[in-house]
Amino acid sequence: MSRKMHFPLDSTSCLPYSSSMNSEELNLMTLANQYADEDKARELLESLRWPKGPVCPHCRHDKAYRLTPRPTSKSPGRKGLLKCAKCRKQFTVLKGTIFESSHVTCAQWVMAIYLMCASKKGISACQLERMLGLSHKSAWFVAHRVRHMMTEGPLAKMLSGDVEVDETYVGGKPRFGTGPHKTGRGTKKTPVMVLVQRNGGVKTRVIDRVNAKTLHAVILENVARDSIIVTDEWAGYRGIGKHYGGRHFSVNHGAKQYVNGPIHTNTAESFFSLLKRGVVGTFHHISRKHTHRYANEFAFRWANRKVDDSERTKVAIGMAEGKRLMYRDS
Repeated sequence: MSRKMHFPLDSTSCLPYSSSMNSEELNLMTLANQYADEDKARELLESLRWPKGPVCPHCRHDKAYRLTPRPTSKSPGRKGLLKCAKCRKQFTVLKGTIFESSHVTCAQWVMAIYLMCASKKGISACQLERMLGLSHKSAWFVAHRVRHMMTEGPLAKMLSGDVEVDETYVGGKPRFGTGPHKTGRGTKKTPVMVLVQRNGGVKTRVIDRVNAKTLHAVILENVARDSIIVTDEWAGYRGIGKHYGGRHFSVNHGAKQYVNGPIHTNTAESFFSLLKRGVVGTFHHISRKHTHRYANEFAFRWANRKVDDSERTKVAIGMAEGKRLMYRDS
């Protein structure tokens, strides 16, 4: 027979978390001094995931009790364990998030998320390995889980207003002395498409072909029909204006025309400059398989560029729910 665990119920856990924790500024000093403690780091995750109190991930009921093991218990439960008052199932703040089934501590997760949110050009798995005391395999997987967390959901808002569209090729610099390498269209690198709403959000897509069929499909999927589309002169964009009331304008880069009043793709190109600086200077090389994750990471930081590192970290942690990434799928 299995030995029963004895837990007293603590009903105070049903109350909303302290608002001071949600409003506290997060930086390296506060994370190192206050949230290196595992219990406090877990409490921070709970306050950001459930600002009004715990919500059961099994049945969505909003009343739960904290299970505190008795000092004399021979089989103490996990720290941070909660029990739903309705379905009676147990859970922690890690359940149903990217943190679930992870041996990485809550303190390491919080620090990793902060570092990735605060690093404008990204941070490598090798750097996370050194700074957080993880194995390289764990640091690599943590970074990919955080990138997965930063991905927008399927119901994300469409772009609107003035939307710049451009494409580039990503993959890192070739090794010196390996011969001539073709650049631009026809290269072996991975084509990445970006759609940037001026003074707004951004969406990225890794595409197989830079042709009209692919480009039109991505634009129609992500840009509202009352928007204005701005591109360069590439033939693949021709005809997209008919879906937007003729509101498609372009600049001719081939003729060295980069700005024509409000018509330019400089915003999209500034996003690509950050992405490529990250690839060349931080990651050095990224494979086609994982390019979409790196692009999503840079898109998240771009979309939240007008808030500070602390707020960006809190936004990212708030996106953790409902997202899982298994190692075999990464």
